[in-house]
Amino acid sequence: MGSPLPNDRSLPVAILGAGLTGLAAARHLALAGRRVVVFDASPAPGGVIRSERHPEGWLIESGPNSLQETPPVAALVRELGLEPVRQVADPAAKNRYVLRDGAPRPLPLSPPAFFRSGLFSRRTKYRVVREYFRRREPRLHDLPLADFFREHFGQELLDYALDPFVSGIFAGDPARLSSRHAFPSLWKAEHEHGSLVRAQIKNARARRERGEPPGPPPIISFADGLATLPRALADSLPPGSLRLGASVTQISPSRAGWILDASPAERFSHLLLALPAPALARLEIGSPGAQTSLASLDHLEHPPVCSLFLGYRREDVAHPLDGLGLLFPSVEKRPLLGVLFNSTLFPARAPAGHVALTVMLGGARNGELARHPLDYQLPLVRRELVQVLGVRGEPVFVRRTLWPRAIPQYLLNHDEHLHVIRAAEERNPGLHIGGPVRDGIGLPACLAAGERLAQAALA
Repeated sequence: MGSPLPNDRSLPVAILGAGLTGLAAARHLALAGRRVVVFDASPAPGGVIRSERHPEGWLIESGPNSLQETPPVAALVRELGLEPVRQVADPAAKNRYVLRDGAPRPLPLSPPAFFRSGLFSRRTKYRVVREYFRRREPRLHDLPLADFFREHFGQELLDYALDPFVSGIFAGDPARLSSRHAFPSLWKAEHEHGSLVRAQIKNARARRERGEPPGPPPIISFADGLATLPRALADSLPPGSLRLGASVTQISPSRAGWILDASPAERFSHLLLALPAPALARLEIGSPGAQTSLASLDHLEHPPVCSLFLGYRREDVAHPLDGLGLLFPSVEKRPLLGVLFNSTLFPARAPAGHVALTVMLGGARNGELARHPLDYQLPLVRRELVQVLGVRGEPVFVRRTLWPRAIPQYLLNHDEHLHVIRAAEERNPGLHIGGPVRDGIGLPACLAAGERLAQAALA
């Protein structure tokens, strides 16, 4: 197999995938003076980020609903000129609810609130204090996230803090997720400090010394929804850089450059793959008999997730909805993963006098439920909302979105998938792969992955 000319700056760089990772990579390359062409089979940029303004006044987010504004994200928002339409989560959304004994209970969000809270027992609070003095010991092997967390804090904090959090982020099962890959920050904190509590205190002190505000980064969106960000990234590219509705299945490397079946007359110096694992698995790289296969990535688990966007009259919901949402721990044995309080989180998500909720179903906990039709799901969801939020009557607006393969699960075998990716890159100079398949599933991680891919192409 011939090698492309990775340093030939006369050739453009090809990027497959117009989600955040691919668009961020394209922007960095364009700012560095490189020509780029981004290919995506979808009719619009953004990948899983999809926002729709309904004529009646509902703003529907079918994928991610918000974004943590880390310092790099804040800089990007400024550079793209999005500050006038940027929205910060309403202070009324300060609470994070978790279901315990069938009722919503606010999660304590600070150390003083934790020790005052009735959500956790005195035994668990003592366990957290004792964890501060945990000694640093080298850990030689990966282990399930549930075992890792239980070892530090015990079963109760696992059941009512980590488990619902993992369901909300990964739609996953902490008993199967890899500690090292799914939550690398916790793995690193233990490696460096032994105690996760001690690591958090030291990190908070370091942020204060750098002049950074305390607490987690702000949660943001935009007046017309989160899809504003990928649209702005796409609009920032030079004309002709984005080719939508272009499906690439065959990639041919040669000494004259990369050739894609979607553009047989063009050659590219580098090929950046910012695709989800199932799409990577379908790619044919090279000629018959000399192919690089990514087919095994199709075995990277992606449980199905269903999102139900429900609109209600405000008087039909008894709960104050004074928070970001409500998470359902698996120990509670309920069918829902969580409920997001959309119209509390950001303004103009629902018509006047109404509220918007997003109910999440499925995931690793109950994938079959996600695949059931709406007429099966809606009565079940209504029964749950009656019990936990005091909902009366039927929703006045319903929109269902099914993601058959939603979020990649970084399980204990994740090194096998990473080995396949690295082997493909080593065999094909100029080929670079990134995004949620290897770099983390959060939107800030996707943006950072795009910058990493661009730097690899510029090296």
